[in-house]
Amino acid sequence: MDRLTEMEAFATVVDQGGFTDAARKMGISKSAVSKHVSSLESRLGARLLNRTTRRVSPTEIGVAYYDRARRVLNDAGEADSLVTAMQSAPSGLLRMSVATDFGVSLLSPILGQFLQRYPDISVNMVLSNRYVELISEGFDMAIRVGELEDSSLRARKIAETTQRLVGAPGYFQKHGRPLKIDDLNEHKLLHYSSQASGAVWRITSPSGEKRQIRSAGWLTVNDGQSLLNASIAGLGIAYLPSFLCAGALREGLVEDAIAGLPRDTRGIYAIYPPGRFTQPKVRAFIDFLVEQFAGKGPDNW
Repeated sequence: MDRLTEMEAFATVVDQGGFTDAARKMGISKSAVSKHVSSLESRLGARLLNRTTRRVSPTEIGVAYYDRARRVLNDAGEADSLVTAMQSAPSGLLRMSVATDFGVSLLSPILGQFLQRYPDISVNMVLSNRYVELISEGFDMAIRVGELEDSSLRARKIAETTQRLVGAPGYFQKHGRPLKIDDLNEHKLLHYSSQASGAVWRITSPSGEKRQIRSAGWLTVNDGQSLLNASIAGLGIAYLPSFLCAGALREGLVEDAIAGLPRDTRGIYAIYPPGRFTQPKVRAFIDFLVEQFAGKGPDNW
């Protein structure tokens, strides 16, 4: 039998002073209450109740057990109430891992709105381009850009972005403009990478062919904003997400490097652990992001 049910039956008998009233309180038959209590006594190997024709009272052991049992039952009830409350009102600490550039450029400016809307939620945002293990590392969710690696997680697309090859007008005046993808090998490339050996750019040609550009790069940085700044300064050509460089493109600080080049689209996803129920704080934040980024992307940032 269920231990908690046995415990509840015993405690209710003590509270009500008998099996009949306990059965009425629990909404089950008197024989069922008696069976639960007998099973508990059998499992513990001790008599917990003194039973007479006139009254039922706890034994000395029963009194000691009742005190602990009542605490356990109260805690269980509070736990149920807590879950119910948290399901109805988003609250608690929301710990999330966020792709660095997206977090700095787009999330940081709007976090205040979210916290004002949900004052019972606090946020711990960890900026990292590493694919974290959500459950084992204690994260409630993550925001990732591009292909998802772990198919066991739940994901919701919140926006889309494209990759843009960009350089400053001054750079193109000095070094010329590449006309095709192979021409990039003759230019100063600014790489986004955490590896000093360089990175690989995967670019779609006008014919739809997937091409790879490998180069150690003239400058390698693991921060997108730094690469954008370097590109604006005329140091070379960078391959950046549109959410990062759209403003600089509008202002004419950088230009598309190769005219007519298809723009590879990448999804921006909120990912969270699988399960039947999504934590209210996670659901609230994802809904907030969808609301904030409605009408944005792939190039409209």
